[in-house]
Amino acid sequence: VGSRVAFVAQFLGRRLAYTYEIAELVPGQRLVMRTAEGPFPMETSYVWSDDGPHGTRMKLRNRGEPAGFSKLAAPFMAAMMKRANTKDLAELKRVLERG
Repeated sequence: VGSRVAFVAQFLGRRLAYTYEIAELVPGQRLVMRTAEGPFPMETSYVWSDDGPHGTRMKLRNRGEPAGFSKLAAPFMAAMMKRANTKDLAELKRVLERG
């Protein structure tokens, strides 16, 4: 808790750079990060749980407080973020299962 992580993403053709700060950590169960620096305040949380004898379920949630133009585009951005997260998680799953 308190550690900072640099994060760079491509979103809607733009490069976004954030600095997240770890706000909560329960090893093997939960991780919550909040932006310390970046275009708008955002919180990302990951929750892991048992999903049977050979699996782990992960839930990912992003919350943010858009302002200015971002506030007007929030519904569109939410759908785009969901699509980007789904794509990223599918790639992560593929890499992990490849071993």
